[in-house]
Amino acid sequence: MPRIRIGIQLHPQQTTYAAFADAVRRVEELGADTIWNWDHFFPLYGDPNGAHFEGWTLLTAIATLTSRAEVGCLVTCNSYRNPNLLADMARTVDHISGGRLILGIGSGWFERDYQEYGYQFGIGPSRLQELGRALPIIKERLQKIVPPPLRDPLPILIGGGGEKVTLKLTAQYADLWHGFGSPEIFKHKNEVLDTWCREVGRDPAAIERVAAANPREFDRLDDLVKAGAAHIILGWGAPWDLAPVKRLLSWRDAQG
Repeated sequence: MPRIRIGIQLHPQQTTYAAFADAVRRVEELGADTIWNWDHFFPLYGDPNGAHFEGWTLLTAIATLTSRAEVGCLVTCNSYRNPNLLADMARTVDHISGGRLILGIGSGWFERDYQEYGYQFGIGPSRLQELGRALPIIKERLQKIVPPPLRDPLPILIGGGGEKVTLKLTAQYADLWHGFGSPEIFKHKNEVLDTWCREVGRDPAAIERVAAANPREFDRLDDLVKAGAAHIILGWGAPWDLAPVKRLLSWRDAQG
């Protein structure tokens, strides 16, 4: 069995940039395979008006703070940027990182971001339709842009578990899929994705399966792997207690 990969998503909220940057450095030093932030404009928990930093600007900094781990937004909100622009941003950060970018993307869901920044929130199906229109544009721009991404193709991760649309888009366009929920839910969604892959003529093995985990669920990590997860990501926020990060990485290393 291939080595399980471990990612750490650092929540860019309720912190200073200096503290965030220090956490990024420590996570890479400890051996995380991937390092992520998120793409929001306001905190998702705690003080709703607390400190918060923009995702893609911060991702550029993460790329310069690291030298080994792959980096990405978990996940970019498709609605916030023109797809051609997003492809250009991704290609640029890919070069800054030395070819370590994963372009994580989803349809968006946090209504406050939309309202306060002047984007049309719409409804879930309309946002998924927009994602479906954007993905081929992004992939086409990545083929045209000069210089091209350092990795060909630039890996794309799609986050979400919608069985009728999101997982179909994943089968069509993604190299990684990020899912949520218990091992039982993850296993079911994983099987749905396999079915979509066969439907669109894609090898299911071409898509890396990524699962979310938090410290309360660490006793079920083995079950997530049995359910198909090859890459597990821990969401982590200030005050940057390293204990759960070390525990997750120790579990990975014990797998052999």
